[in-house]
Amino acid sequence: MKSGEAKPKEQFVHEVFESIAGKYDMMNDILSLRRHKAWRSFTMKKMDMQKGDTAIDLCCGTCDWTLAMAHASETGHIRGLDFSQNMLEVGKRKIEQEGKGNQITLVQGNAMELPFADNTFDYATIGFGLRNVPDLRRVLQEMQRVVKPGGRVVCLELSKPTWQPFKGIYYFYFEQILPRLGKLFAKRYEQYKWLPDSLALFPGREELAVIFRETGLQNVTAHSLTGGIAALHIGVKESRHV
Repeated sequence: MKSGEAKPKEQFVHEVFESIAGKYDMMNDILSLRRHKAWRSFTMKKMDMQKGDTAIDLCCGTCDWTLAMAHASETGHIRGLDFSQNMLEVGKRKIEQEGKGNQITLVQGNAMELPFADNTFDYATIGFGLRNVPDLRRVLQEMQRVVKPGGRVVCLELSKPTWQPFKGIYYFYFEQILPRLGKLFAKRYEQYKWLPDSLALFPGREELAVIFRETGLQNVTAHSLTGGIAALHIGVKESRHV
């Protein structure tokens, strides 16, 4: 039996990220074929944050996106939330190194039960975390709840390539090579074997766009990145919601 099958998803995911926190940034390079920084740059351009904008970054991990938003906003308060304290500790060191401690607040918490009032933020973001939550619809509803009317819900996530032969090559890499690289570089095989398993159950790009709309988000856009191995989804909270 695989580790994780006998445990609730939430508990197993928590243990995964607690155990790989120190190697997470390096493994992101391996997982994304070193494209995750370009994807985040593309996302920031699409978000078009303005000076003073506020945001909550769910599943913020080691805070790369949290920091990018802080720099773009310049003065707006940015909150990062993650359930892994070890990941937050890595992120905290980055924030201190970049002198953004006064602008960013980190919170250990649950993405399905955000400890924030309605209509608080200009943006709610989640990067490479939505496929890890037990109930993605609930997370999207929570993200929509805490953004202001007209605010944006933004998800950057791994997706499912559809173009052959790239699709076959990528799945071979993702399912066969990646776990072995995890064992080699992070000394964790089972945790990185779990990553392709998590993607297999996750909706594709168009399916996720439908879910965005079903939760009430408006003007939903979905962008395919690097042959479909990642996708960016952006939805807007209806302005009449108060």
